[in-house]
Amino acid sequence: MITDSDRAQLIDFLSQHTDSQLFTAREVNAFLDFCDLMNLKTNDIIADIGEVGEALYFLLEGEAQLIVSTSNQEVVVGKIPAGEMLGEMSFFDRKPRNVRLRASKPTRLLRLPRIMYNRMRLEYPVLTVLLLEYAVISLDNLYRRTSTDVAQLNQYIYNIGK
Repeated sequence: MITDSDRAQLIDFLSQHTDSQLFTAREVNAFLDFCDLMNLKTNDIIADIGEVGEALYFLLEGEAQLIVSTSNQEVVVGKIPAGEMLGEMSFFDRKPRNVRLRASKPTRLLRLPRIMYNRMRLEYPVLTVLLLEYAVISLDNLYRRTSTDVAQLNQYIYNIGK
């Protein structure tokens, strides 16, 4: 349940992380009606390997880790900071996840379940378009961070620039 206090904080947060000229306070309020709020503890699993995404997540506070798992070991392959969307790849392509999403510290998320997303698509198409733009930006941010990490790893491995 999103309280009035949560709603005011979330409107402020979303206004900072979206184009406020396009995504007005009224639209943010309408969007929040489709979501629920999740408070996670450190190491709580947000979504797991092998699952198909049935919700989109918006990281309000905290941080999420992207983790791959071998038979006896977990490896953190990325981190998602506050302000980003999570779970969009599996949500939109409906393929099983290759990574585990886990809270690396106390974390607050907005969760948009698929059934509410489908309803929002019909009732508020402009919100859906803005959400898709946000997803593209979020994926672009993830790709850029990953590309930078790979470039730095290659510099280290091949001793480039030293």
